[in-house]
Amino acid sequence: QVQLVESGGGLVQAGGSLRLSCAASGRTFSGSAMGWFRQAPGKERETVAVINWSGTYAYYVDSVKGRFTISRDNAKNTVYLQMTILKLEDTAIYYCAATTRAWTLSPSAYDYWGQGTQVTVSS
Repeated sequence: QVQLVESGGGLVQAGGSLRLSCAASGRTFSGSAMGWFRQAPGKERETVAVINWSGTYAYYVDSVKGRFTISRDNAKNTVYLQMTILKLEDTAIYYCAATTRAWTLSPSAYDYWGQGTQVTVSS
């Protein structure tokens, strides 16, 4: 059974930092992209960051460029999202996901999802 388990969310003041982790078990995602997505109340799920298998290429939504960094440790089957200079608008439930594709940005193409971790940024 494939499981993705996120951790590292919480309450942080604006300008602060958090590091999210997502540990996968049940299979390895060799050759596959992994990503972080978020959903705020009343809004659609948004692709935040995606990384390829080797970690050599990453995508970021414009609103987080320069503030967030996605990385992965394939030996640990784990993907990370380092978030800095957090803003109120970053408040959301953050999900990690894995796809069987080498690269895709569409949430609908991701086959495996974690349960989500809440990130709340306060003023």
